[in-house]
Amino acid sequence: MPVVSAAVAVAKNTPLEVKELRLDDPGPDDVLVRIHAVGVCHTDATVLQVDAFPPPFPAVLGHEGAGVVEAVGANITHVRPGDKVALSFGSCGKCRECSQGHPAYCDEFYPYNFFGVRPGDGTPTLFDGDTPISGHFFAQSSFATMSLAHRSNVVKLDDDVDLDIVGPLGCGLMTGAGTVRNVLKPDEGDICVVYGIGGVGFGALMMAKALGCSTIIAVDLNEDRLALARELGATHTINGAAPDLGEQITELTKANSGVDIAVDTTGLATISKTAVSTLRRGGRLGLLGFYNQNGEGMDVAAIPLGSYVYGVVEGDSVPAEMVPLLVDLHRQGKFPFDRLITFYELADINQAFADSHAGTAIKPVIRFPRS
Repeated sequence: MPVVSAAVAVAKNTPLEVKELRLDDPGPDDVLVRIHAVGVCHTDATVLQVDAFPPPFPAVLGHEGAGVVEAVGANITHVRPGDKVALSFGSCGKCRECSQGHPAYCDEFYPYNFFGVRPGDGTPTLFDGDTPISGHFFAQSSFATMSLAHRSNVVKLDDDVDLDIVGPLGCGLMTGAGTVRNVLKPDEGDICVVYGIGGVGFGALMMAKALGCSTIIAVDLNEDRLALARELGATHTINGAAPDLGEQITELTKANSGVDIAVDTTGLATISKTAVSTLRRGGRLGLLGFYNQNGEGMDVAAIPLGSYVYGVVEGDSVPAEMVPLLVDLHRQGKFPFDRLITFYELADINQAFADSHAGTAIKPVIRFPRS
């Protein structure tokens, strides 16, 4: 069993501790990956804070990993040692949703991503001494120098891809971009509003620009993020604290009778209500946040006739297709996600979480030393 350095979540709402752990040898469906860099995602923070979320603790989180394949199990044919890869979410590949091209809605999504053990046989992947701890988070647990990933979530990359930056494409950026491209599907010239300009929101904004939306309105509380949004494609920005937020959006979109597509990453019922109220008839809204509003919710009767409201996971993406597409858009200068990244060392991972929470870092990325 290889020895790895990992950031261990000992308990809820406690700082991560860097420890040496033992990683199990690859099983038939496993891919052993030496992690070069891993993004810090809001989902990691949510799991650390919200009691309703598994896995059991102690646990190693991290689910935006990128690295190089070290070894593969007997059933692995799509990658081999030496390949550069990005890691995304796990899925069974067999249920109806997976078979129809929607692995983000896999019937076994929780066992594959949140239970802390391998799906199927329930065996652990990480050990503190001889004691098993929760690993296999999003089929990877990539807050570690090496990861055992599952065949379903390993995406082969071209040899020239920069592994320092590509990890966040496996979840947060893919979620925002995929929601626009795969679910909301704007026509060229459409009006788009993005509520909440973090990593997910910027993914949505940049994809809306890449697909030709003519008016892109970014809404956030952080003025620095709004300034960057204007550089990366927003035609208008509004501070989300404005008491007349809905009226401002209505004024900007009145010639179109409202908003064509909207993405809400905030998880706030007040914002989702504004998003619905400003849609045009036939408009489309994607809800991406964790909504917990003590029973307060959207007024279904307020949804404009002919409009659609979608709850979206992972941008309804197929990682093996979506990650290379985003890499290609980046090469073309149409998806400049590297502008969002702030780098940290593993020892500073708690600072990375703090900076993300404070809004001073949009997409923290932990880089590991190269041997």
